[in-house]
Amino acid sequence: MALQSRKWMILVATIWIQAFTGTNFDFSAYSSELKAVLGISQVQLNYLATASDLGKAVGWSSGVALMWMPLWAVMFAAAAMGFVGYGAQWLVISNVITLPYFVIFLLCLLAGCSICWFNTVCFVLCIKNFPSAMPLALSLTVSFNGVSAALYNLAVKSLSPSSPAVYLLLNALIPLVTSLMALIPILRQPPLDLLDTDVVKRDHFTFLKLNMLAVVTGLYLLFLHPSDPFTARLLWCGAIFLLILPLGIPGILYAREWFRTTVYTSFHLDDSGFILVDAEDLELHKQLLSRASSVENGLTYSGNAGASAAHGMSGLNSCAVITKDQLVMLGHEHTAGVLVRRFDFWLYFVAYFCGGTIGLVYSNNLGQIAQSLGHSSVTPELITIYSSFSFFGRLLSATPDYIRRKVYFARTGWLAIALLPTPTAFLILSAFGDHGFMIRAGTAMIGMSSGFIFAAPVSITSELFGANGMSVNHNILITNIPIGSLVYGFLAAAVYDMNATAWAGLVGETLVCMGRKCYFLTFVGWGCISLLGLASSVILFLRTKPAYHRFETSRRSTTLS
Repeated sequence: MALQSRKWMILVATIWIQAFTGTNFDFSAYSSELKAVLGISQVQLNYLATASDLGKAVGWSSGVALMWMPLWAVMFAAAAMGFVGYGAQWLVISNVITLPYFVIFLLCLLAGCSICWFNTVCFVLCIKNFPSAMPLALSLTVSFNGVSAALYNLAVKSLSPSSPAVYLLLNALIPLVTSLMALIPILRQPPLDLLDTDVVKRDHFTFLKLNMLAVVTGLYLLFLHPSDPFTARLLWCGAIFLLILPLGIPGILYAREWFRTTVYTSFHLDDSGFILVDAEDLELHKQLLSRASSVENGLTYSGNAGASAAHGMSGLNSCAVITKDQLVMLGHEHTAGVLVRRFDFWLYFVAYFCGGTIGLVYSNNLGQIAQSLGHSSVTPELITIYSSFSFFGRLLSATPDYIRRKVYFARTGWLAIALLPTPTAFLILSAFGDHGFMIRAGTAMIGMSSGFIFAAPVSITSELFGANGMSVNHNILITNIPIGSLVYGFLAAAVYDMNATAWAGLVGETLVCMGRKCYFLTFVGWGCISLLGLASSVILFLRTKPAYHRFETSRRSTTLS
């Protein structure tokens, strides 16, 4: 039981790391002040937001670092990058120092890279300590990355609600403090041991209870809004308590029988093939699965690991074929060269590019959107709404596995359903964006949709294009994130600056656009683009539905036999 307790402490430490290192989601909280201090245009501000996403493109460097450094050193290297990247920006926005625009761009790039290094640490901890429940561990911990902005918003309100620069200071300090707190559990990792069936089932049910606690945490952050710093401090302490509460798991593992007999039998989590990982977190997957990286960090790796995963899909990998450029069976391995020639891949790419990526760009522009629509005072609330609903969307991405025996639906069909709220939200924002309730509703819909899309596609990549090449193939897919961040953000910034000349005055030597026209065309354009993504996902679902049907039929026949 001591070893079991240690692995749950590691899981809690991983949750802490994810909860406090999603620092890119609060960019819109201080972007307006940063823009005024630097005296830059909206287009230049967009380039800074894009720099954080470009940092993910060089996140593969943590995989290389793992070959030469222990896991705890990689974690503190990530904390150091964030400390420098955000700390220097805080000094600039506080008028302590002055740096040229290009240096600020590099600082944003460094901060974005630090997020990827933290994600690498979490990924390694999950696959090492929960080999029998890795999908559930990844799903739970990665979901907390989406709630970071809500936690930071609460912390800022408890300290200095009138100073957006505090976000940058906390972005620099809190991940470093969290790393110090997580150090002892990481250094005391239990040895990898083969678990019997009872322990595996108990672990699966424990994850179910942790997901329930996660929902409570998300609702707490969503609905409780402080009206003054004192209330904010109380709510902040409550949030920290909810994050610490899972440490009680080792003590309650013995009191599980009633839950197992009444709840657990309704959920069949065995043989789950759903790999729940945030699409923004998988850019390092190739290095993590390398033998050298695994051995260096005590991670056992077999060259047939991917094949074993594919075999878990009822052994259909070897039987997978493609007929008339249409997938007939799941699990067929695709090399990168074959992948980019597949029509299904480009449907998949467009669905992601025109769905989840737009949601990310929307969150980056929330500060200017709220300001232009006359809702500057509710910007922190909008950030919390987006963050909380993104968190719920990530948790909901596990739904197909929980209801699999009662309701089976192709994974690509769930993706299409998840994309539906995005164009609806942009329609609402373009028509009623100046109404407070409507902008809140639209933000919630976009947050939940993008959260689901960020969490689900890794499993889809594995199912459609093979488990062995999943890391490489998914890295190709997520190149749409920095591309979309640049393109969509530039278009929104160009429309903003175009209207700022006629509709705004000067504030801190920078133009500010006010009125619905600042983002009306942007919302209409983003809505049309998201409709294209929805159409692509529906076509992908129709093309892959027969393969999923064959897979499920074979799985059920194998289970019965």
